[in-house]
Amino acid sequence: MDPSFWPSEANRFRLFTPESLAAIEQRIAEKKSQPDEVKGKNKDRGVEEDKLTPQLDLKICKTLPSLYGDIPAEFVGEPLEDFDPYYSDHKTFMVVNKRRTIFRFTATPALCIFGPFNLVRKTAIKILIDS
Repeated sequence: MDPSFWPSEANRFRLFTPESLAAIEQRIAEKKSQPDEVKGKNKDRGVEEDKLTPQLDLKICKTLPSLYGDIPAEFVGEPLEDFDPYYSDHKTFMVVNKRRTIFRFTATPALCIFGPFNLVRKTAIKILIDS
């Protein structure tokens, strides 16, 4: 198989940044702005929408599958963009610890004051995931 077909490791692991959050919010807005007529036509025909479900191998507290390769040392314990397509329009990010355990957090402000990029929240997440 052509090696260029497979995504490189650099593309697979991306830090969760304010730009990532803005892209998620844009996808959410696009989804909400879809015409209701299109949604209604599909229901009238009895066609069920293609509903994504979370991938079983990327569930919370499971080990990151070896299919995704080795996680670079600088990304261990750091907020990453979610691999799972189900979460592409959810305000979430994932964190992987040294043992490759997956943790998923919401990107909405914690306690209504600590945003996802707040130093206090990042420190609390690092303490939580530390084995």
